[in-house]
Amino acid sequence: MRTMDLWSMGFVAAAALSFCLPDFVVFRFTQAVIWSIALMGLVLLCGISGQFSFAQAALFGIGGYGAAILGTHLSLSGYWGLAVAPALGFAAGYGLGRVAGPHSLWTQALVTYAFAVAFPQLLRWRPIEHWTGGVQGLYLDFPTPPTDLLSNDRWAFLMALSVLAVGFWLARNLIDSRTGRAMKAARDQELAASAQGIKVGPTRALASGIAGAYLALAGCLSAFQYGYVGPMSYNFALSVQMLFGLVVGGMHSLGGAVLGGIFLQFFPDVTAWLGKGLSALLYAALLIVAVVAMPNGVAGLLAHLATRVAVRLGLRGP
Repeated sequence: MRTMDLWSMGFVAAAALSFCLPDFVVFRFTQAVIWSIALMGLVLLCGISGQFSFAQAALFGIGGYGAAILGTHLSLSGYWGLAVAPALGFAAGYGLGRVAGPHSLWTQALVTYAFAVAFPQLLRWRPIEHWTGGVQGLYLDFPTPPTDLLSNDRWAFLMALSVLAVGFWLARNLIDSRTGRAMKAARDQELAASAQGIKVGPTRALASGIAGAYLALAGCLSAFQYGYVGPMSYNFALSVQMLFGLVVGGMHSLGGAVLGGIFLQFFPDVTAWLGKGLSALLYAALLIVAVVAMPNGVAGLLAHLATRVAVRLGLRGP
């Protein structure tokens, strides 16, 4: 059975299971799905195209604020945010990619760090605080479900799961396409890629724009879920948190994005009983273990184990 068929069955099973769970549990799984969408963008940016970014919190916030401004100031339905957010994220990500993409990882880190730090300050800038709400942020209404049979929490989960499924399919096809191969060539050997006619700078900018679209769309869904956006919701710590989930899940695999999203949502429950001080220590220890023992993340480890089991059972050659 093909991998995409298995993923399709998983998405359908998750949608059906949501009708068997209480709303507060569905709410938490919705956030895990939103994390997965955001990390999928980072897989394309960091894992496939070989770039580095700290700007994910800002791109996440662009999607949230885009939806909030449409609803608050233009009185448009929240569903418009699902169309506008990825466009805004693509534009911002592409612009960052044009500036930082052709340069080294150090330059990419510095440029995106500056953008991530400046974004919350920009939201409080007096000339535009009428639109952004300044330090107090903006509130927005949840989009009306299509039927009274669906609660807000369940509809939010189905929306997020649908976006994840479509995003997964699009990303899988992008990776297998000529553009995806160009991204990987620019990642592996820039000079050789240039010699083959690949325009490294525009290719990396495109990857950055696509990642920005995924992150902004995730931010829009998150804003719907919580009904609020504010400057402190998109600080630098959020960017680091996403990188942490990316490393643990696996930055070279779309499945790693899903595993990383589940990890970011539910791992704090495991560490909560240790207390705040020790939970931070456990996070740090886990990151070191993930980098050293699982260079390809949990997804890479599971794939390696599956291959070994298949070889032992004689299902495939060594």
